[in-house]
Amino acid sequence: MNKTVHIIGSGFSALAASCYMAKAGYKVTVLEKNATVGGRARQLKKDGFTFDIGPTWYWMPDVFERFFGDFGKKPSDYYDLEKLDPAYSVYFKDGTSVNISAVLEEIYELFESEEKGSSEHLQRFLKSAKFNYKTAIEDLVYKPGVSPLELVTPVTITRVTQFFSTISKTVRKKIKSNKLIQILEFPVLFLGAKPTNTPAFYNFMNYADFGLGTWHPRGGMYKVIEAMVSLAKDLGVRFVTNANVEKINVNHKGAVESIIVNSEKVEANLVLSGADYHHTETLLDAQFRQYSEKYWEKKIFAPSSLLFYVGFDKKLKNVNHHTLFFDADFDAHAVEIYDQPAWPKDPLFYASFPSRTDLDCAPEGKEAGIFLIPLAPGIEDTHALRAKYFDIIIERFERLTNQGVKNNIIFKESFCVNDFIKDYNSYKGNAYGMANTLLQTAFLRPKIKSKKVHNLYFTGQLTVPGPGVPPSLISGKIASELILKKHS
Repeated sequence: MNKTVHIIGSGFSALAASCYMAKAGYKVTVLEKNATVGGRARQLKKDGFTFDIGPTWYWMPDVFERFFGDFGKKPSDYYDLEKLDPAYSVYFKDGTSVNISAVLEEIYELFESEEKGSSEHLQRFLKSAKFNYKTAIEDLVYKPGVSPLELVTPVTITRVTQFFSTISKTVRKKIKSNKLIQILEFPVLFLGAKPTNTPAFYNFMNYADFGLGTWHPRGGMYKVIEAMVSLAKDLGVRFVTNANVEKINVNHKGAVESIIVNSEKVEANLVLSGADYHHTETLLDAQFRQYSEKYWEKKIFAPSSLLFYVGFDKKLKNVNHHTLFFDADFDAHAVEIYDQPAWPKDPLFYASFPSRTDLDCAPEGKEAGIFLIPLAPGIEDTHALRAKYFDIIIERFERLTNQGVKNNIIFKESFCVNDFIKDYNSYKGNAYGMANTLLQTAFLRPKIKSKKVHNLYFTGQLTVPGPGVPPSLISGKIASELILKKHS
C-alpha cells in the first residue's frame, strides 16, 4: 500500500497524529485552511503585545511529557515551563477573592479557614481524584472508543457508581460553602458540561488542578504548537497553509480517492481529519455521512465564547495570571448556555494576564489581558452585542479589582461565535467541542474511524477522549494507532 496520509487541520490533535504517522514511515501532508498553523491555538501579535487566541491553560503536564517522550524528546527541549503560584485567583459575589496556591497544604488551609472540617473532606476527595486520574491515564483515555468493553477494567468495575453520580452531588455531599463548591466545580468546566451533568469519576480534573498544578510555557501556549511543528518537520511532515479542503471524493468501493483543495484535485490514499467532525462530513456526498443533522442537533455541545484581547497602557493591580470572576450566579448562567440558549443576563467570566508572568507578552510597563465569557453555541453574534458585553465585564472588573482601566485601553480585538465558524468551521461556533456527559463518553462519542468510508478517520475534540488540550494530544495518538493497526 502507498503509505501516504493527508491530514486536514493543524490543531493539537492533527499535529500529534502527524508526528506519530511520520514516525511510522508515512509520508504526511498537513493541510491548514488558515495562514498559520495551530488551529484554535493560534497567536495574535499587535503593537508589541502577544496573546494566545485559543487555549491559555497548561494542565496535565504528564500528558505533554508522554507525547514528547514517545519521540525521545522532552518539553524542555523546546520550551521553558513555569509553575504558577498562585495557580489562579477567584473573585466571588461578596467582592472577596482567594488565591489558589501551588502548594497543596496551603489549599487545605484555605478550605479550613472558609469552612471548618472541609479540609478533611478535601483530602479524601483528592485521594479519590488522584486514584481516578491514574485510572483514566493508564486504563481509559488512550482507548479508541470502539467498544463499551474498553471501560470495563478490574478498577472501573469497583467504581462504577461514580459514572452514574455527578461531580455536583459528590462535592455538595460534604462541602456546604458556596465559594468552596465553586472552586471544586470549576475544573470540570474544561470538560464542556455542567457539574450536574458530569460523571463523578471526572473528579480527576480536581487532581489535575490541585495535585499537578497550573503551568505556563514561556511565550504562551503557542510555544507548544511551535514545538510540535518543529518535531513534525524533523520527522518529515510537510505543511501547506492557506489550503482549504472543499470536498472529499469517495469511489464506488467506499474509499477516499481524492480531495479538492483550493479547487484543485489531489489524489489521496488515506485521510485523517483534525477539522470539525460535522464540517468534515459535509465535505462528503450524503450517502457517505455517518451522522445526520438530527444527530448533531441532539448532542450537548461545550460552550462557545466571547473573547477579548486587550492591550493596557499600564500594569494592573489585584489580578493574577489566571483570574476567575465568579461574582454572578453560575446556575443561571449555565441555564443560558445549555438549557435555554441566550446571551447571559449576568455572565461569569475569566481573565488571563500572561504578562504578569511572562514579560515578553507586553511592552515594558504595559499589560496584556484576555477576557472570556462562556456562551451558548449557535446564538446571534453582532458587534453591538460584543461591545455591550465588554462594557458589562469591564465595569465589574474595575469594581471588583478596585481600579480604573477603561481609559488605559490601547486597543481591543474580539473573537466570538461567527469567528469560530469562519476560521474553524466549528459546529454552531462552539469553542471546545462536545461535552463529556455520561451519554457522550468514550464509545458513545463520534467514532475515530468512519463507518462508511474505509480510509477516512477523525481526530480532535468531537471524538475520543474529548475537549481540552491534553485530550487532543491523546486523540492524535489513538487515531494514528488505529490507522496503523488497520492499514499497516
